[in-house]
Amino acid sequence: MSEYILHNYFRSTTSLRVRVALNMKGLAYEYVSYALLDKAHKSDAYLKLNPQGLVPAFEIKGGEIKGEAVLTQSMAILEYLDETHPTPPLLPDDALGRARVRALAQIIALDVHPIGNLRVLHYIEREFGADGAGKKAWFQEWAHAGMAALETRLQETETGLFCHGDTPTMADICLYAQMFNNDRFGLDMDAYPTIMAINHQCEQLTAFTDAAPLAQPDAPKT
Repeated sequence: MSEYILHNYFRSTTSLRVRVALNMKGLAYEYVSYALLDKAHKSDAYLKLNPQGLVPAFEIKGGEIKGEAVLTQSMAILEYLDETHPTPPLLPDDALGRARVRALAQIIALDVHPIGNLRVLHYIEREFGADGAGKKAWFQEWAHAGMAALETRLQETETGLFCHGDTPTMADICLYAQMFNNDRFGLDMDAYPTIMAINHQCEQLTAFTDAAPLAQPDAPKT
């Protein structure tokens, strides 16, 4: 039995972040799927693991700690994995570099991703009558704001083949995952050539592509 269990969903981009990090670190894990559209993540059993009723949840059995633990929030899980399995690193060695990578990652994880979350979209549909076109317009408005800011930040000299230098970091993990949401909502990315170039670099790495939504066991087969 694997030391780690990842409670997740194939299309969840927060889950995707953790899958990439686990692949980069070479860590095996048990994949447990929750069909979000069927509200499987709202079951009593899952709410005991994660009272928020969100994916992912990362279950640790034994290992460097005694007993069991469950971590939630993808960014906290990434930090945990980097602290306990430092090779390859998800953050640079220097304090300024770490702060920059965290800031780039958080543009996506804190400012862009939440506005496309299922519970947010369901709310604006239920409370404000937003149809499919309305939800798409909602997402695109805020996603463009975040992508434009990220593109500008990536003009800095610290950017290389990836968001920070020439090796992937936590920021690239967030960028790669977000691109699936952007594509799902038809976001025009022509104004963001640096983001697209970095995403292309990520797509050359099996740690990333093996974590992609359609590569997961619970993804639709057709």
